Amino acid sequence: MEASLTAQDLVRPWRRATLVASLIAGVELVLLLVCGALLVAKPLTHALRHHAQTVATTHKAAVKLAPVRHAVKAVKHHPAVPAPVLRPRAKTGVLVLNGNGRNGVAHAEASKLQSIGYPVAGAMNAKRHDYATTFVMYVPGYRPEALRLAHDLQLHVVGPLDGMKPSALLGGKLAVVLGAS
Repeated sequence: MEASLTAQDLVRPWRRATLVASLIAGVELVLLLVCGALLVAKPLTHALRHHAQTVATTHKAAVKLAPVRHAVKAVKHHPAVPAPVLRPRAKTGVLVLNGNGRNGVAHAEASKLQSIGYPVAGAMNAKRHDYATTFVMYVPGYRPEALRLAHDLQLHVVGPLDGMKPSALLGGKLAVVLGAS
């Protein structure tokens, strides 16, 4: 009993082999694409992180926020530099801005400032209510007074007036923006 093979029987194993090989090639292609994406993703995320840090650092440099303790140390370490002449607290008006959204904190802080000798130019809400930390801003020429105010309030961040015009301080020279902490 000899079986004769037809042409179709001869082609079938090759068809199966072709389908299996194509399936394996497809799986390999997907794996190669995934590996390639992983290899490219790491340098790409590193580059994006570096760019974000550069932008954040540049923005901080533009704002020129200075921690109070470093500024005070700088003056202490250079005795040859004359101490800046500070205007009296009574002649340094302060605007208090509530930047955390809690009711009444600006007026409470204004009362505290008045009790230590600062005239308060006003107490009101800031344009934003999402400030994370409390800080002091100053108009040009009032940095020493801003550092003293930050010291009086035990704050660590002082910077020049940013996002406001001096006329917005209602005659004051310093602004305290109250944040969440």
